Amino acid sequence: MKKTLSLILLAVLTFTLFAACADNAPASTPGFNTNREITVVSRESGSGTRGAFVEITGVQVSADGTTTDRTSPEAVIGNNTNAIMTNVSGDTYAIGYISSGSVNDTVKALNIEGVAPTAANILSGSYLISRPFIIITGSALSPVAQDFVNFILSKEGQDRVVERGFVPVDGNAAAFVSNRASGAIVVGGSTSVEPLMGRLREDYLAINPNATIEVHGTGSGAGITGAQDGVVDIGMSSRDIRDSERERLDQVITIAVDGIAVIVNKENPLNNITVEQVRDIYIGQTTRWNTILP
Repeated sequence: MKKTLSLILLAVLTFTLFAACADNAPASTPGFNTNREITVVSRESGSGTRGAFVEITGVQVSADGTTTDRTSPEAVIGNNTNAIMTNVSGDTYAIGYISSGSVNDTVKALNIEGVAPTAANILSGSYLISRPFIIITGSALSPVAQDFVNFILSKEGQDRVVERGFVPVDGNAAAFVSNRASGAIVVGGSTSVEPLMGRLREDYLAINPNATIEVHGTGSGAGITGAQDGVVDIGMSSRDIRDSERERLDQVITIAVDGIAVIVNKENPLNNITVEQVRDIYIGQTTRWNTILP
């Protein structure tokens, strides 16, 4: 009887150990289980970052005049850059995407096809996931709003673009001379452009204290319609402006070029990924890390 009981206990113990090993291996690094599901984190519909990302990576497809965003319905949605970083930094198995200029030490940016999302690589075109930062206006600007736009495109403004980790549109821009106009300016739109615009605002007001400027992160779509409807003086977009949208706009100006960084948790051993792998993750075709990691 004791012998039979011992054999049964041994069998149970063996099964338990086997099951535990199967669940936890193979792990590429201590603490990271490659068998775990990938947590897909995406921006909301209407986000300029999402619009550019899904188009460049092939997550979005077009056929018979219809465009379809195939982002997995299981994706966790973040409504701004900070929400994406918070989700990814708090989930060991998450993947997301944000402006390369917004990457900080809470997450890890992956190389795409072996190329890092640096300003030099974005400018050269070797980093494959990039998009423009655009400001738009719906009508002729007031003298103070035009002065602010002139500052953004000046040497001082473009130097700030570089300092923030983006690629300038004019590396030889002239120094800024303000018209010292007074008045209020309302800027709204892309949450990816918002941090850069906030710094440009501070720099400009130091030169021209006669102005007041409000900057609101409301999303690229809202920035475009806000400019069209006169709700904002200057709209911000982190995606290209469609032909149908240009009809009601006065100015469309690219102020910088940005890479879209694909980010993972710092505990993730992955350092490089292909555009095809990114696409397959985001359309829900690749669901576990062991498909990408050994």
